[in-house]
Amino acid sequence: MTPGRLYGVGVGPGDPELITLKAARLIGSADVIAFHQGAGKQSNARRIAAGLFPDDVVEEVLEYPVTTGSTDHPGGYAGAMADFYVECAARLASHLEAGRTVVVLAEGDPLFYGSYMYVHEMLSPRFATEVVPGIPAFAAATAGAALPLVKQTGVLTVLPGTLPVPELARRLADTDAAIIMKLGRTFRGVLDALRQAGRLDDAIYVERASMTEERRMPVADVDPDSVPYFSLIVVPGDDPRERPVPAEPVTADAAEVLVIGLGPGPDRWLTPEVTEALATVEHVIGYAPYVDRVPQRVGLTRHSSGNTVEVDRAALALQLARSGQRVAVVSGGDAGIFGMASAIFEAAERPEFADVPVRVLPGVSAVQAVAAAAGAPIGADFAVMSLSDRLKPWDLIERRLRAVAEADLVLAIYNPRSRSRTTQVADAQRLLLEHRSPDTVVVVGRDVGRDEESLTVTTLADLDPETVDMKCLLIIGASSTRVTAAGQVWTPRFVE
Repeated sequence: MTPGRLYGVGVGPGDPELITLKAARLIGSADVIAFHQGAGKQSNARRIAAGLFPDDVVEEVLEYPVTTGSTDHPGGYAGAMADFYVECAARLASHLEAGRTVVVLAEGDPLFYGSYMYVHEMLSPRFATEVVPGIPAFAAATAGAALPLVKQTGVLTVLPGTLPVPELARRLADTDAAIIMKLGRTFRGVLDALRQAGRLDDAIYVERASMTEERRMPVADVDPDSVPYFSLIVVPGDDPRERPVPAEPVTADAAEVLVIGLGPGPDRWLTPEVTEALATVEHVIGYAPYVDRVPQRVGLTRHSSGNTVEVDRAALALQLARSGQRVAVVSGGDAGIFGMASAIFEAAERPEFADVPVRVLPGVSAVQAVAAAAGAPIGADFAVMSLSDRLKPWDLIERRLRAVAEADLVLAIYNPRSRSRTTQVADAQRLLLEHRSPDTVVVVGRDVGRDEESLTVTTLADLDPETVDMKCLLIIGASSTRVTAAGQVWTPRFVE
């Protein structure tokens, strides 16, 4: 028997007239129509499409075992839902094996926060499948309100309200326009995030978009206890938002620029001085992954940029401070070690910034973090180098590597490899082996301090350059560097 075909069909946000012609045709010719619903509830997807069901269609009700309540499943909520989707797939597979055409209804679009995608992943390797897109609820919400989302180069971000409040606030602050889904009991946290991001005043709440009972109002006017699951928030951004930078000072005195080291990763490695400073500034400027680590709050404006425009972001910081605004420029690790501090002083040489004070706040450096994780490899004299040749020629890097090797110094290497620089680690290894023993101790620290942390102790001869990337920092030992029986690395303070 020829197996049947599986269709994941989006039925739109609620108004049956928003079902596409293709979806209507497939629903009207299906042998089996399946739909998900909560325990003791009626499926909204079925309600939308019910007028199209064939008289003799077989209905498969896929009822969730749990939604937001507790469960006695040994795997908790995730385990209960995983088992449920396996059961759903098995039930649908029995129809497909019998040659039946199966349509699985999905509110909005099947692949946009939909349950269909889970059975699709399990069944698509075995059966012919097709996904029919549907109009998502946010499109209906903005259309009903005649509310433009983005224009020109504006960025739209779709966010689940289930994100932690600090993360949600950060993302809201960093985008031009946003849609926030999955409200219900998350609404109070979403409200707090909007307030922290400075986006509350323009945010619009839309409930049951495109349905007869649809309602819209400013988010600030919503009763948090009245928010159902079928609701969302629109944060419009008609044009790409421009953060104005005053061209001339607007106060008598310039504010100082704080150049801050955030440490290698964990918040627990932030110094109290840095934490206090970040709580008082009005602007945070830096490479996007570092700015992302600063919690969003009321009154804070974030300026994220790429990794190769250090002097441009330094000039922005100085210009803002010159106008009297409190500014922090952030770097990972310590800002004075291959960080933004030097770029700030470079830009500050311009005559127009002569009156802007600069203060550098130290942070835990990556070399300190890796060394501590390994033991005490930099307990004696050591050197620090970057293998990046973006700001200096490779022949200069080679001369410095030889000098360090000949001086028998412990060497910490930053920026060992990137997507465009793939040979430098191997080149440095060959050069160092001309002056160092193959048994020289090498420490490779990756993402030290983070969940993905790994630490490898090897030798200069056995180091595999292909295992090294930009997340790594290398420590090449001196001839005196040792490894304990427990695998810890240390370098004696004395010289024999």
